[in-house]
Amino acid sequence: QVQLVESGGGLVQAGGSLRLSCGASGRSLNRNVMGWFRQAPGKERELVATISWSADSTYYADSVKGRFAISRDNAKNTVFLQMNSLKSEDTAVYFCAASRASWATNTVDFDYWGQGTQVTVSS
Repeated sequence: QVQLVESGGGLVQAGGSLRLSCGASGRSLNRNVMGWFRQAPGKERELVATISWSADSTYYADSVKGRFAISRDNAKNTVFLQMNSLKSEDTAVYFCAASRASWATNTVDFDYWGQGTQVTVSS
């Protein structure tokens, strides 16, 4: 059974930065596409970024391009999301997810999910 655990969320002022981490246990996810999603109150869960198992391919939602960066450390079975220039509209619960597909940019393509970590950006 795969377990994903996010950490690094918190309260930050607009313009600030946070780095989220997602650790996996149960089995190696080094061959899985990994993704970060977010869900704000009253809104649907949306994809933020994805990264291929080799880290040679990434995808970002238009709303975060140039501000967020996804990365991974396969030796540590961990994926990261560096968030810079945060805005109030980035406030949401952020989820880490893993896909068994060769590539994934849709919520339905992800098979394993973490419990989420809250990110709150104050203006």
